[in-house]
Amino acid sequence: MAASFHPDRIARNTSYLTLALAFQKVLSFAYFVYISRAVGHEDIGKYLFALSLTTIFGIFIDIGLSPILTREIAKDREKTHIFLNTATTLKILTAIFAYGAVFAIINILDYPELTRHLVYIAGFIMILDSFTLSFYAVFRGYQLLKYESTGVILNKIVVIGVGASALLAGKGVTWLVLAIFAGSFFNVLYTLVLLLWKVRWRPRWHLNFTVLRALLRLALPFAIASIFITVFGYVDTVLLNILGGERGDSYTGWYGTAYKLTYAFQFIPIAVAAAVFPAMSSYFVSSKELLARTFDRAMYYLLIISVPIAFGVIAIADKLIMTIWGEAFEASILPLQILIVSLVFLFANYPVGSLLNACNRQTRNTVNIGVTMVVSVVLNLALIPKYTFIGTSIASLISIIVMFALGFYVVGQIIRYDKKFLVKTLAKTLISAVIMFAIMLLLKGALSLFLLIPVGVVVYFLLLFLLRGFGQREYMRIYRAIMNRLS
Repeated sequence: MAASFHPDRIARNTSYLTLALAFQKVLSFAYFVYISRAVGHEDIGKYLFALSLTTIFGIFIDIGLSPILTREIAKDREKTHIFLNTATTLKILTAIFAYGAVFAIINILDYPELTRHLVYIAGFIMILDSFTLSFYAVFRGYQLLKYESTGVILNKIVVIGVGASALLAGKGVTWLVLAIFAGSFFNVLYTLVLLLWKVRWRPRWHLNFTVLRALLRLALPFAIASIFITVFGYVDTVLLNILGGERGDSYTGWYGTAYKLTYAFQFIPIAVAAAVFPAMSSYFVSSKELLARTFDRAMYYLLIISVPIAFGVIAIADKLIMTIWGEAFEASILPLQILIVSLVFLFANYPVGSLLNACNRQTRNTVNIGVTMVVSVVLNLALIPKYTFIGTSIASLISIIVMFALGFYVVGQIIRYDKKFLVKTLAKTLISAVIMFAIMLLLKGALSLFLLIPVGVVVYFLLLFLLRGFGQREYMRIYRAIMNRLS
């Protein structure tokens, strides 16, 4: 039986997951600051490497099955049991393969005992998270995202609780990875209980080869996209650690700290993309004019947010790193200043990607990500041996610019976006951000970080208001959006 989709439920589900992800981002960043300060740059480098390596291999467990489960179950809920049992049975086999590959690689590379142990534990996390992904896929098909939203928060609370308790008890980095294992194990139990209770699922070993062939055929495009996205997202950390030699852990820790701070802002474009994607999908069919206007407004809001963040962080990067992490992470300052430039292109790429996916250009979007992945790998291999973690930062910046440029080129083939409006917006944001940047540099020595940031925000928006880049209408739109979400 097909599910019925109501606009209010879709909006509510989007709000649940967006708020949960935003809250999770805040918790994750605060927790990362705490643990990185506690264990130091070398051990945090080991920690990031273990998680990054196993995350890459985790895509070979799911092989694109989870989005297919969501789509097919949403079409016909009577297929839930046969599809889920077939998928979980296959995942048991792929999990054995993936864990074996991780085990072999970490031993072939002859890493120290501590790093190997971290990877062994992270390998189990990889397996647990893959099964959780499939279980949540079922609830997405049933339009019950509130369970995933709750699980995202509870998982992070368990991780932080176990990890912080371990550090207070004097434990080391191994317990930080065990804390993630505890959160992942909780998530599997939580989702399993919900499936048994809400969906009446009866798990059993089941390999229906007709269903399996159909699932794999449908999953192939998603698997390819997942491989591209995951490799692009984590290969820099893995290559830096491997090619960095004896100092690989330190390089990874310094780079990872700058990377974490840069991507702490990612929940903003994620929320915007979640809001505009359904509208874009609808307008692609009904109105190209409204589609273009929606794209323009999304780009507008993300530009006026991302440009000042980039300039502001560049101005106070040294103060940020030294205040939050201390002298041990001083080497993270330059990578942060390089990476934060990519934030503007990262933000802008979200409405670009949403437009391509909404307008049936998902294959082109996947190709773009694949090209970007190759560029990232090549640049990292070329730059890391000579420039270490600075080279990785440059490679990441160039890769994000390439991804945005490839997507933005296609946008012009789909809609007539308002070039004049976007150029004027960019010009006004740049002028306001540059003046804010100069003022923050002048005041940096006199003000604390907690006063400097609000001063920068006020100066920027005051200048943007005076340049008519942000007026009363925009303030009212944001106010109404917040009030509607809170009500």
